Amino acid sequence: MRFASQLLGFSLAVMGSGWLASCSENKTAETTAAVRGPEPASDPKAVAIADRVMKEMGGKDGWDKTRYLAWDFFGNQYQIWDKKTGDFHWEKDTLVANYNLNSKQGHVYSRGKDVSATPAGKEVLDKLTPIWINNSYWLVMPFKLEDPGVTLKYLGEGKTMDGAATDRLQMTFNKVGVTPDNRYEVLVNRNTGLIDEWAYFPKASDAEPAFRRRWNEYNRHGEILLASGRSEADKPSRFEYVTAAQTVPEGVMTSATPVAKLK
Repeated sequence: MRFASQLLGFSLAVMGSGWLASCSENKTAETTAAVRGPEPASDPKAVAIADRVMKEMGGKDGWDKTRYLAWDFFGNQYQIWDKKTGDFHWEKDTLVANYNLNSKQGHVYSRGKDVSATPAGKEVLDKLTPIWINNSYWLVMPFKLEDPGVTLKYLGEGKTMDGAATDRLQMTFNKVGVTPDNRYEVLVNRNTGLIDEWAYFPKASDAEPAFRRRWNEYNRHGEILLASGRSEADKPSRFEYVTAAQTVPEGVMTSATPVAKLK
C-alpha cells in the first residue's frame, strides 16, 4: 500500500533523551514538559541560568496555562498536541493519525480511510509516541532543561556562530529516556537569557557534535515564547507553523483528513 511506503526511510531527527522518563513517571502527557527541580548532581550556576531561561520563556505558570501546541516539523509533518488530555493529531503526506499519548490508543487514516488494523497502520501507531517525543523536544526543549534525570553543567562563556556572547550549558541524562547516551550543549544569550543555539552529540563522549543549529526567531504565543528558527551555519531552516492555543475548532483532534493550520 502506498501509505506504508511513506514510512520507509522515515527516521527521527534526534531523540529527546529525557522525555520518556517523564512519560513513564506521570499519568498524563500534559505534565511531561512541566518545569521541575534539577537533578542533585547539576551545577548550581547552570541551574540558575536554566531558571532564567524558563522564566524568560514564560515559566511554569505560562506553560501550565498553555493547552494546545501546534507546529510543523520542517515542512513534512504537522501536529497538534493537547497537553491536558494527551491527544495528539499528526499528519504526514496522505497519512493522518489521532492518538492518545496516555492510553497509547488511536487510529490511522490514509486518504480518509481507516487503516489502523493493517500491518502498516499498526506500524504508524507504534511510532507515534517516539514521533511526539522527538518532534516535541525540537519545539519545547528549553522547558525541559530541569526535567528529572537531566544533569546540567556550566561549561563557561562562549559565542554563537553569529558571535553573540553566551553561557554554555551541557545537558546529560542519568539512565532515562530511549537514548540516554546523548549529550546536548545549549548556548544561552547573556543579555536576553534565551537559548540562541544548541548542539547535539549522539554519544556523551563524542568530541564533535552531529549538528549545531541556531535556536532563534522567538515569538510570543499566548503565555509562552517559542522559537521557529533552527538554521545550520549558512543553511536556513525553520518551522513554518508554530502556534499555542487554548481551544481548537470542533472535530480537529479526531479528523480523518488533514486540517487547516491553527492560527
